Amino acid sequence: MNDRARGIAAGYVASVVRPDVRAQTAYVVADAGGMVKLDANESAHALPDAVRARVAAALAQVPLNRYPDGPASAVATALRLIPGLSAGSALLLGNGSDELITLIISLVAQPGATVLAPEPTFVMYRVSSAHQRVRFCGVALNPDFTLDRSAMQEAVARERPAVVFIASPNNPTGIRYPIADIEAIIRAAPGLVVVDEAYSAFADDALLPRVAEFPNLLVMGTLSKIGMAGLRLGYVTGAPEWIAELDKLRPPYNINALTQAAVPALLADRGWIDEQGAAIRVERERLGAAMSRLPGIAVFPSEANFVLIRINGAQRIFEGLKRRGILVKNLSGAHALLADCLRITVGTPSENELLISSLSELCP
Repeated sequence: MNDRARGIAAGYVASVVRPDVRAQTAYVVADAGGMVKLDANESAHALPDAVRARVAAALAQVPLNRYPDGPASAVATALRLIPGLSAGSALLLGNGSDELITLIISLVAQPGATVLAPEPTFVMYRVSSAHQRVRFCGVALNPDFTLDRSAMQEAVARERPAVVFIASPNNPTGIRYPIADIEAIIRAAPGLVVVDEAYSAFADDALLPRVAEFPNLLVMGTLSKIGMAGLRLGYVTGAPEWIAELDKLRPPYNINALTQAAVPALLADRGWIDEQGAAIRVERERLGAAMSRLPGIAVFPSEANFVLIRINGAQRIFEGLKRRGILVKNLSGAHALLADCLRITVGTPSENELLISSLSELCP
């Protein structure tokens, strides 16, 4: 396209695209080609050979010339095998948790609605609110990244939010909030509370088994953190009345045919998932302990598959790791509480050794 045509296109954009969208920047995924990838909270473990063969056989049978099953019934049935997922609660599937967050905010996006969440937290709660022109209210965590229960309750009483999002364990901090604190917020909320348990496979407690106890609670989960990030499958469960309304907003065929074939094959046995989860927990503790012994590094407790650290000169360390072929997440500038913080996914033992060795060289 020549400069004249691009100029005309820019004129059209300026005349019809929302000004707030034009002022935003796109979500950028870092290029990780050739890098040790410790920036995105995926599992570093490959599928076992037997599981890989089972999935390959299932995918070979997919009729790609046909649309997938609309409600993805086989996937929903397979997900019922997840421990704690109540048979009495309704279930809705999404193209990752991101789509579900969008649907939930769309559900309440009427004049005067507010979305509330403790911050820093998963950025898509704020981003999706902005996309849908819903006011977002962030409530600062304590300096040690624990939940400020009193501040949250005060904000709920003041703002009367339509939706409260609580990620526990939280991303990017890794901290799981006490169930009693979350229950207090659920009971105080005038609207919906969504507890995002994306990292519950690595935590010691969860609300998923108790979702039916609270009429204004939805619990979200995902397969992305337990070895299936490429499938982009999230789920949300709660009272049928909530799920029925969300289903009206769900795009038809939002779960593609390959994902629908792969998930039942992957979940046919959970042994490999549990084994990898246990290995990640062990490595998380070893990695955290090793980094805490290095000068200038503060390691925050984590019940996720990553570790958050505060380190002197985080930008310098980030660049130094990148030069050594290791990609982590630099969170400096994302929130005032995250100054000089790096988020590091728990890798394989060899990847973690390389990281520790590199940090040893870079730390003053």
